[in-house]
Amino acid sequence: MRKLHLAISTDRIEAAVADFSRRLGATPCSYVAGQYALWRTDALNVSLRQDAEQTPGSLRHLGWEDPSAPEFTQESDIHGVLWEHFNAQHQAEEINALWPEAHYTP
Repeated sequence: MRKLHLAISTDRIEAAVADFSRRLGATPCSYVAGQYALWRTDALNVSLRQDAEQTPGSLRHLGWEDPSAPEFTQESDIHGVLWEHFNAQHQAEEINALWPEAHYTP
C-alpha cells in the first residue's frame, strides 16, 4: 500500500520532533540529532529537516512511498511542487548517503 510522504522544513528540530511525535503517536524511526527525523506510520511517511534555506514549517516536497517503486523518481506538479516516488529502501539509501551516522534500515 502506498503511503503519502510529507517533507517539512524546521528551524527547531528537537522541538519539532517532540511535537510531531505527540501528533503522530510515535517516535521517529530515524533521527539524526540537529538535522533530520522520519516517521513511518501505517498511512504516512513524514520527515522533518533542519533547513536554513526554507521558511520553518514550509513544505519541502510531497511524494509516495510505494513498495512497488522500481527506482527513486522526482517530478514537479503544475504548481511547481516537487513529488518523489520511492520505496522504503530508496529512502534509507538517501538518508544514509546524507547522514552515514544514521545507519537507517527500514
